[in-house]
Amino acid sequence: MNMSQELKKECLGKLRVRYLRRSREGKSRMLDELCEDYQYERKYAIKLLRDVLPVPSGRVRPGPEPRYEMIEPVVRQMWLTAEQPCGKRLVPILRQWLPYYEQRYGQLSGRQRKLVKQVSAATLDRLLAPARAEQVGRGRCGTKPGSLLRSEIPIRTGTWDLSQPGYLEADSVAHCGGSMAGDFIWSLTYTDILSGWTEGGAVWNKGATGVLGATREMEERLPFDLLGFDSDNGGEFLNHHLCSYMMERKEAVEFTRSRPYHSDDNAHVEQKNWTWARQLLGYGRLEDPQLVAPISALYREVWAPWQNFFLPCLKLERKWREGSHWRKRYEPPRTAYERLCAPGMLSRQERSCLKERHASLDPFALKDELERRLGKILRPKTQKKNNQAKLPASPSGGSATR
Repeated sequence: MNMSQELKKECLGKLRVRYLRRSREGKSRMLDELCEDYQYERKYAIKLLRDVLPVPSGRVRPGPEPRYEMIEPVVRQMWLTAEQPCGKRLVPILRQWLPYYEQRYGQLSGRQRKLVKQVSAATLDRLLAPARAEQVGRGRCGTKPGSLLRSEIPIRTGTWDLSQPGYLEADSVAHCGGSMAGDFIWSLTYTDILSGWTEGGAVWNKGATGVLGATREMEERLPFDLLGFDSDNGGEFLNHHLCSYMMERKEAVEFTRSRPYHSDDNAHVEQKNWTWARQLLGYGRLEDPQLVAPISALYREVWAPWQNFFLPCLKLERKWREGSHWRKRYEPPRTAYERLCAPGMLSRQERSCLKERHASLDPFALKDELERRLGKILRPKTQKKNNQAKLPASPSGGSATR
């Protein structure tokens, strides 16, 4: 059949509407007729009728309706409150925090509540992909090898009994703003290997006396007895003050250290440097000694309860090699509180005290208190920058102040 290109396009447009509305058998018959009339290959005819022009409205079979977009505001609010965790950690957070969310922001519909409880980690990652924060820069390592007591404090070789809580790893984080010169605040982090329970504090210049005081306070807040203490080779931990405190007691604490320049020996506490210190205080420089007390109080009264009772974390269950690849299997995400409440972890009295404390807390109230205190801590730093920016320049080009 001979016809112009314009006429062919017009005919194909009419055929396309009929083609998209036909059943499978009807589409097959139309293709047979089109290939016979126009001498087209069958695949080319299918492309002409299906892919060239947009699908017309009408009786076209619709795809599945989007379901989870209706809970996107709820998911986003809890995701932001929980400091933007990954989808796997966010799934248990949504289920555990739902009563607190409804108490603060109002009741959800039955369908919304059902979707919040059944949404998967992959769907959460898809919903929150546009809102993901950009990756921040890396900080400096402030660990300087301590020469004291290296021969007295052995290297941990994995001999600890990790079937019970009480074996801690310790590390320090410098709030130096990119320069290790001068004096500034340090954060101390202590993490239980089995449960992930974490405590922390702030010290000025990580001196031996300050680190010892922060360690004493940390031990008093632990919901279990301290059995082992492992640190890196920094001088803030390898000193006579801390060594005497750990070993000269009725039941000595097993004090060990990691291998030099092997940060993965303290992997449990090293991975907390971001979620515990950097996520809270950032990478800026904190050089006001008056901030040590409020930062320590923030760690003790707000940050630690919020992290330990309400934010689940992943824990490696098994690791094995298949050919040239390593396979890893993780436990379901659980909070440190849930791990400690498992049978055999704590005594009945310790578990009862822990449950009473959990019942008195609200994650959204803790987050509000966190933002209020954090604003007071970081406000002097912001005001100082603004005042420096407003200083007028002298006629010679230097600063107006001497």
